[in-house]
Amino acid sequence: MKRLKTVISYQLLVISLFLLAVGSLFAQNGPADQNLTGKAGTFAITNARIVTVSGATIPNGTVVIQNGKITAVGSNARIPGGAERIDGKGLSVYPGMIDAGTNMGLLEIGNAVIGTVDVAETGNINPNAKAILGINPHMSHINVTRVNGITMAHSMPRGGIVSGQSAIINLNGSTQDEMAVVPQFGLVVNFPQISTFAGFSFLTGPRFIDFNQAIKRRDNRVKDLKDAFKKAKRYADVKVAYEKDKSLPKPKTDLKMEAMIPYVNGEKPIVFSAQRARDIRGVIKFANEMKVKAIIYGGAYAHEVTDELKKNNISVIYNRVHNNPNREDDPYDLFFEAPSMLQKAGVKFCISTGDNGANARELPYQAGLASSYGLSPEEALKSVTLYPAQILGVDKMVGSIDVGKMANIVVTDGDILEVRTNIKHMFISGRKIPLTSRHTKFFEAFKDRKLGGK
Repeated sequence: MKRLKTVISYQLLVISLFLLAVGSLFAQNGPADQNLTGKAGTFAITNARIVTVSGATIPNGTVVIQNGKITAVGSNARIPGGAERIDGKGLSVYPGMIDAGTNMGLLEIGNAVIGTVDVAETGNINPNAKAILGINPHMSHINVTRVNGITMAHSMPRGGIVSGQSAIINLNGSTQDEMAVVPQFGLVVNFPQISTFAGFSFLTGPRFIDFNQAIKRRDNRVKDLKDAFKKAKRYADVKVAYEKDKSLPKPKTDLKMEAMIPYVNGEKPIVFSAQRARDIRGVIKFANEMKVKAIIYGGAYAHEVTDELKKNNISVIYNRVHNNPNREDDPYDLFFEAPSMLQKAGVKFCISTGDNGANARELPYQAGLASSYGLSPEEALKSVTLYPAQILGVDKMVGSIDVGKMANIVVTDGDILEVRTNIKHMFISGRKIPLTSRHTKFFEAFKDRKLGGK
């Protein structure tokens, strides 16, 4: 027994030392980088080209940042005493970009490290799940993304039919509250689609079902979704009735139905994930029947239903620029050109990476690619700045360089959508952000490494 206790004590000591070492390593390479939230103050970016997005570009002007806001813009802007001056000669000032469709902060290393995954809940109907509560401010993706000029993201849960409530966040902050811009923005719904794929087996390979059976399965799932919405509306009506007449039985609190009230009442938007034209039409029909506000997320073939989208004033968060077309007879550049088709048809749209965070940094390059396939450079820039701000309802706060808006600002040495452009300065909510990330750290560590140890 004594020997057993000694062995156990030794094992505990080894485990403790291991955890201490891992914790020390993590502290050096992980959160320490992520906690660099920048410095507040009064700043003046002078002698710079200012791309306001909302108006004319100012060839040589000044942007003043104070108390987290843009307080002056123009060629003759007054600079407050004591402001830290940043010489912008040869540089351009842009509003920070916004990725309107990500899982930012909810997923880092997929199935390999389960502790870094908080993107979905079990079950099909989870309206009470809130993305903001699962966001990890210390994920490496956040720094990697923001140093490329992206200052804000729309982070969405996924899984099931009703995934939960999304959040709009600034890519800066040590806590979820510090990052939150709109803690609960929209209800995320994976709209049921027709699919003949029925699973995969290592013994028999992929399995498929009859198309008619696939339609029936889709219709049953849509019915389940409608039933959930109708139940939530009844729940909301009962609550209103009780508030008017307290002699009625007090309704029992249902957290799922409670969470759906602002969405089924049309007060807040519902983000429907749908790619194919028939599924988008299904969303439009569902939204009209349920009388809810809809936004399409995905929209691969939204260009085929532009008339219906315009008629119903439904916006599209387009996330397919870097994807291959789905159908054999589609031209190779269909998804490159699709944003310009939406713009020319008058559909409200923006470009998003649709990424979990690792590749959200590619947002400017996706917009740049779209600008080579029919979208003008001005529209391409708006598709990742002002347009996502408008779709997400935060355009009074961000999306352009205007007095009174949040100081989410990026200073570059070239076109912000160009791959070769470097970010020279960045501000998020008025804080000057250090341009460091896991990538920059490794670059500095290995840039002078010589082959062969010489």
